Amino acid sequence: MKITLMRTAAALAVAALLPISSPAAAEPKNAAPRVLPIDAAVAALQTADESRAGYSRTAFKHWTSGDNTADGCNTRQEVLLAEATIAPEVGPRCAIAGGVWFSYYDEVTVEGARGLDIDHMVPLAEAWDSK
Repeated sequence: MKITLMRTAAALAVAALLPISSPAAAEPKNAAPRVLPIDAAVAALQTADESRAGYSRTAFKHWTSGDNTADGCNTRQEVLLAEATIAPEVGPRCAIAGGVWFSYYDEVTVEGARGLDIDHMVPLAEAWDSK
């Protein structure tokens, strides 16, 4: 089910990036988004040469303060809390202790947050190249 939801979300995200054709441009702005099967959405993407000109990793913050700045959790900690299969203990300033996570990519169970790297699904440099 999670894969189906991810494919649906991906199709919606890709559909949102597609250029609007002239018939669609005539639709009212509050019209429902166009949903395509993932293969059709990917096939409709425009392509262009990549360029890393102007990219600097230091231009991007390492971890932001997260969705709720009052709880003291940064984005990494929020992802760890959201993805835990057994919730960790959360201490002052969102210190995470214990917990268990499952990696869908290599089917490994990881105990303790220090054994995990949280990163972008698309590396920043690749996203920059593809802008």
